[in-house]
Amino acid sequence: MSHANAALTPVQRARIARLIVEEGWPVAHAATFFHVSWPTAKRWANRYAAMGRDGMADRSSRPHRSPNRTPQPMVRKIVHLRWKQRLGPVGIGAQLGMPASTVHAVLTRCRLNRLHHVDVRTGEPVRRYEHEKPGALIHVDVKKLGNIPDGGGWRFVGRQQGDRNRAATPGKPRNKRFQPLVGTAFVHTVIDDNSRVAYAEIHDDETAATAIGVLRRAVSWFAARGVTVERVLSDNGSAYKSHAWRDACADLGIKVKKTRPYRPQTNGKIERFHRTLADGWAFSRHYHSESARRAALPAWLHNYNHHRPHTAIGKVPPITRLTNLPGQYI
Repeated sequence: MSHANAALTPVQRARIARLIVEEGWPVAHAATFFHVSWPTAKRWANRYAAMGRDGMADRSSRPHRSPNRTPQPMVRKIVHLRWKQRLGPVGIGAQLGMPASTVHAVLTRCRLNRLHHVDVRTGEPVRRYEHEKPGALIHVDVKKLGNIPDGGGWRFVGRQQGDRNRAATPGKPRNKRFQPLVGTAFVHTVIDDNSRVAYAEIHDDETAATAIGVLRRAVSWFAARGVTVERVLSDNGSAYKSHAWRDACADLGIKVKKTRPYRPQTNGKIERFHRTLADGWAFSRHYHSESARRAALPAWLHNYNHHRPHTAIGKVPPITRLTNLPGQYI
């Protein structure tokens, strides 16, 4: 877009119109002076005479009426087929006897042109939510990862060498077939619903005592950044269903919420964070040992919170939503 004082932007339109209407310049003379056509000069003069400076602004090119627009009953049929059968423009067009381009235009207008806008299970549009302030709700969950044997895991060194590294890792128990068990890393994650700021710890179990310890430290970590946790959302894992978890949340003044059974979408923010965690840290490069991978987690978390743009909050780092909170610097 050109700058505000370029030829025939609102400023120049007002100049040419004022010369014609108020100072009596001939339209042809004003058009020659401003290097525009006679109809252009006449149009702005007419608008100025009728509306004043308000008439100099750009108008929308959208027509007042669209007699050829797809009728609303047909739009409902298109949306119904998209929701319930997840058909594309070609499939919907074949069923309704319409061009695929028309169907695609309707789906775009209804924001259903991409299937990830539609819930897989219900066929309904995905309903997204975000609490109004940091700390209003935090999500908690556990991400399980197989420990890396000394020398590297099979993802980077291959199955054969990975089995050798696994067998050579000292101090590991063995199963009934005398195969070494490298164990599991339980990454306890906490993410704030509003800001997407994340906190994580790695442990060797997912018991209620461990989960409670992570929660207490996470609440303190958020409090140091000016965030008061009010509610916590978890799945129905044994640790989160325990009386100890309920009592610990009560001691912290936190209201407990649970997701619907077999409905992980309710806790979708932390599920999506786990995918980012796996891609950006757990499986991002070749770690020679489990201790090397665990040592890399704090640096990755810092980058995620302070430097990585988050598309769900306007392509800014999550920590920016915790800046200048009321009382943070008191």
